Amino acid sequence: MQINKLFDVAIVGGGVAGTSLLYTLAEFTEVKSVALFEKYEELALLNSNPKANSQTLHVGDIETNYTYEKATKVKRDSSFVANYIYNMNGLEDIGFERDKMILAVGEEEIEKLKERYEKFKTLYPYLELWDEAFLAKYEPKLVEGRREPILAMGARGQITTVDYKRLSESFVQQALDTEKNIQLHYNEEVTKISRESDGTYELRTANGLHRARTVVVNAGAYSLLFAQSMGYGEEYAILPIGGSFFFTKEKLLDAKVYTMQNPKLPFAAIHADPDCTQEWNTRFGPTAFALPKLERYHSLHLKDLLHALNIDADVTKVYMKLFKDSTIRRYILKNFLEEIPMMGKEIFIHDAQKIIPTLKVSDITFAEGYGGMRPQIIDKRHQELLLGEAKISWEGIIFNMTPSPGATSSLAIALNDAKALCEYLGLAFDDAKHEEMIQHRKG
Repeated sequence: MQINKLFDVAIVGGGVAGTSLLYTLAEFTEVKSVALFEKYEELALLNSNPKANSQTLHVGDIETNYTYEKATKVKRDSSFVANYIYNMNGLEDIGFERDKMILAVGEEEIEKLKERYEKFKTLYPYLELWDEAFLAKYEPKLVEGRREPILAMGARGQITTVDYKRLSESFVQQALDTEKNIQLHYNEEVTKISRESDGTYELRTANGLHRARTVVVNAGAYSLLFAQSMGYGEEYAILPIGGSFFFTKEKLLDAKVYTMQNPKLPFAAIHADPDCTQEWNTRFGPTAFALPKLERYHSLHLKDLLHALNIDADVTKVYMKLFKDSTIRRYILKNFLEEIPMMGKEIFIHDAQKIIPTLKVSDITFAEGYGGMRPQIIDKRHQELLLGEAKISWEGIIFNMTPSPGATSSLAIALNDAKALCEYLGLAFDDAKHEEMIQHRKG
């Protein structure tokens, strides 16, 4: 079997996480050679595809499940992506300025929203409170036919929507424009990674063996499978969560509308998003339900699923803890029923009517081919579900599991990984150039 040249870095996965690292290494480090392996025929066909996510740049301003501390971090991380889009003239191509809001329905939610506004307005000075009179003119569908009082906290003039596939493609193009040796391997699935006696890594594919001094695996749920195949991360398991969407038959909203999140529920509350792939028609969702798959619309090897689930007494305790809570149990059951043809729309419409009260079953249609998987990590040692990113690193190899808001944080994660790789390789990172190009918006 052919053994190819030795690369400084090999990246497994061509979504936004992998390509943001490729760009960061090519533009800001002394790394000379990088190989990126993507098992499909082009970049970002899975979770970074705009059909698989809500196309949202999560900033922390309208995500009510974020604490002040997490919002502060997410604000900083998301600014890297926004600055990149502005600085690369990617507005209205990669990222889009669209209005957004968090909608509170009923007196209890309104009081919570007012409290949140007072706490968060210093972190996000652009936030505004929009009362019912304002909303009646601004987004009349939110008010028509409504009996409960409402209040919104909103933002205007911000990048709220990102096509993460276009962002991934832009990252790769920028990397190719440098003088570095960049190799892209499409339709080439890495099946095994092993550490050699000289400390380098060997990556096996159907096309041959590839060698690298360091490796970063950004392959969704498969990142954990690769880690465990090498003896790392046995303390983790995966809870595969699927999500689906519904479209309205015509454009009903101009703004992105989120709803207040129940703190007991580990998955996103319903929101309405103008969809950049459908001429800004309104997309509702996501549903969230356990699905025995690692990739939504691709075939699955059963052994991979069983390995990822890693079910034992500790994992079972986490499942039992989740299902013992009646709120979570009803939520998961309801979202499962929403996937059933004919029945799904009848159930989903009640959630959607929290945003548009006059919406009818006949107004929505199942978004065929939209939706994806969000593998959530279970910490077996502490018997808890981890929300957000997880990372395993060891002697020149890094495994990233990046469910939402991983795409939003992609450049920040890439910065940390690139610096770790440079330290391991004894190479320099250009902080001044990164600060100029990524950490600040020009002009």
